[in-house]
Amino acid sequence: MDYTNEEKEYFMGQALLEAQKSLAKQEIPIGCVIVKDGVIIGHGHNAREEQNQAILHAEIMAIQEANQAVGNWRLLDCTLFVTIEPCVMCSGAIGLARIPQVIYGAKNPKFGAVDSLYQILTDSRLNHRVTVDSGVLEEDCVQIMQTFFRQGRERKKEEKQKSSIET
Repeated sequence: MDYTNEEKEYFMGQALLEAQKSLAKQEIPIGCVIVKDGVIIGHGHNAREEQNQAILHAEIMAIQEANQAVGNWRLLDCTLFVTIEPCVMCSGAIGLARIPQVIYGAKNPKFGAVDSLYQILTDSRLNHRVTVDSGVLEEDCVQIMQTFFRQGRERKKEEKQKSSIET
């Protein structure tokens, strides 16, 4: 599954649109799409807070939708595009779904399990290994995360100011 740079940027742009959905809900803005034969068959964005479900990461939601689209738990001949390097849980799910290729935007130095902390997707001890590409629209992927954390700090500051005015 070879993609041109333009195709990679297009699909990562679609993942960023998913991340925007999370940002609008004050969720950590990570978005994901799964592509098969040039068509998006799965979408996902973080929804942990909204659904009160610890496992509702973007990748998990996209995998579930893609499984339904193909009618199989195996997502062979698919590529997963995600804005931020997958965590341990999501990397495990990617391997279990037999997704052969992952393309992500920016590293996740605190939780990343593809390159940063662990290399789950390429670990030769596991029976399924994944081709990984990174850095696609990296600045855009970093920017949306920075926006989220900046907005969170601003909300806390406003709440603190409001609280001190009331007392």
